[in-house]
Amino acid sequence: MTAGTRLIHVEIAPDPPARLDKALARDVPESEALSRSRLARLIEEGQVARGGTVLSNAKAKVAEGDVIEITLPAAAEVETVPEDIPLSIAYEDDVLIVIDKPAGMVVHPAPGSPSGTLVNALLFHCGDTLSGIGGEKRPGIVHRIDKDTSGLLVVAKSDAAHHGLAAQFEAHSAQRHYLAVVNGCPDPADPRLRGVKGTHWESGEVLRITTQLARHKHDRQRQAVVWNGGRHAVTRARLLEPFGTPPVAALVECRLETGRTHQIRVHMAHVGHGLIGDPIYGGRRKLSARALGEDAATLANTFPRQALHAASLGFKHPLTGEALSFKSPLPADMDALVTALRAG
Repeated sequence: MTAGTRLIHVEIAPDPPARLDKALARDVPESEALSRSRLARLIEEGQVARGGTVLSNAKAKVAEGDVIEITLPAAAEVETVPEDIPLSIAYEDDVLIVIDKPAGMVVHPAPGSPSGTLVNALLFHCGDTLSGIGGEKRPGIVHRIDKDTSGLLVVAKSDAAHHGLAAQFEAHSAQRHYLAVVNGCPDPADPRLRGVKGTHWESGEVLRITTQLARHKHDRQRQAVVWNGGRHAVTRARLLEPFGTPPVAALVECRLETGRTHQIRVHMAHVGHGLIGDPIYGGRRKLSARALGEDAATLANTFPRQALHAASLGFKHPLTGEALSFKSPLPADMDALVTALRAG
């Protein structure tokens, strides 16, 4: 057995599912954090056996009391190159790390962004503390924030942490609060908002936005609100501070119940309050110098990114169950924007 390789013995419990992969998914120890898809790959790769006989078919029959041997190879190195990029770390332990990401950093390598990403930086920073995600020596990205959105996100360093965190995000039990500067003022007294499909006001003057989201029909880089198909998406928005006389912009808190691509940006645009600086969904509206003052209007109208910041993040530690919460102050550019709008 090569270095780093482990052998796991799994005894099939009573009333097993008919298929090998399903039986293993049920009976493998939770501490191993092996998903059904990972088990299927191990079966396909010849890493699963019974009594010394390799079982290479995921549909193979198993019986109660069978002892299945699973060989877990050492985590494979990935092609992504580690890069010594400074990171702002809010928290780190043996199995997870919370990063305060700056605007402008892509989370994951992709065509057009093969380097300079958060993953490149994490591979360098974490090094040998990465025990492997899905058989690869890489950080486990549980959720993402857009390149030009700043703020907090949690990353797993082990399979067990990845599974535990992913389950919380899937169950919508992780708390994510964002701060956004938007065009206009989402005021409960505005009768227009009461007529926007998919919206209603909850107690505490919270605007609940519920739609389906899908790729835009004509631009695959964009998301769009749809009513048939797509993925369920819920955002709650609350006015924190209006700006201008009359109000022409506002600081808004947005809470994610679901976490779809561009969700806050699309939902705020859907209700007529696109984010300042958003080149895709923000619209072409220009803020009035008469309402805000010349300096504030100029700064808002030339803001170089969507004014969105992941300000707080809360979840239960995937191994200990301890409740963890983190907060991040507005970055310098958004703080300067809010200060100018407030002064105007």
